[in-house]
Amino acid sequence: MKNWIRMAVTCGVIALIGWGCANGKTATKQGAFAKNEGPIQVEITTSFGIMIAELFDDTPVHRDNFAKLVREGFYDGLIFHRVIQGFMIQGGDPNSRGATPGTRLGSGGPGYTLEAEIDTSYVHLKGALSAARQGDTVNPEKRSSGSQFYIVQGATYSPNKLASFESRLGAKVPGFSYTDAQKEAYSVLGGTPHLDMEYTVFGQVVEGLDVIDSIASVQTARGDRPLEDVIMNMRILD
Repeated sequence: MKNWIRMAVTCGVIALIGWGCANGKTATKQGAFAKNEGPIQVEITTSFGIMIAELFDDTPVHRDNFAKLVREGFYDGLIFHRVIQGFMIQGGDPNSRGATPGTRLGSGGPGYTLEAEIDTSYVHLKGALSAARQGDTVNPEKRSSGSQFYIVQGATYSPNKLASFESRLGAKVPGFSYTDAQKEAYSVLGGTPHLDMEYTVFGQVVEGLDVIDSIASVQTARGDRPLEDVIMNMRILD
């Protein structure tokens, strides 16, 4: 599975996450990261194992912000404070560091939000690294939290089931349709298509999908917080 995912996020195979050489988009870093070759990779260490996520160059605001926070150690010692099996695992609230049981979490951040970078090329497949945000009522521009993120677990969808999501999305995003590669990925890998075009997807876990499953399966208390803290530490892989 690890190699399958890695090939899917490069210019080989069928670009299952919707990017690669075929559509003219590259994984080459730009700006401050130009000295390194390939996409920025982030290692996320947990008590359940290690995940490696690659950040998309086509979402530069989110890419650079996430990389900056990782380099600063912002995420070290935080917990996955919201875990829902069959859906996603969420973290990045600075108030979660050392939070006592029962503490309400999910409203913390670095003091700023980010402009949405929603792109039809990037959908919520399993392992998608996406930015959390406040709801449309108070956030009609769909601006992202400056630090909170979620990683998709989701479920698999047949082409027929996916068609209903595609129809609803097409009504909101004129001309939207899933590519054949995205349809295949949703049927094989799985994901959460009801989140597509609503939140910014800015990366993809390419190694450690089993870690997502392990974290998602933990027992949780009220508010979907794990009974035992799942602590994260991150670093940029050079």
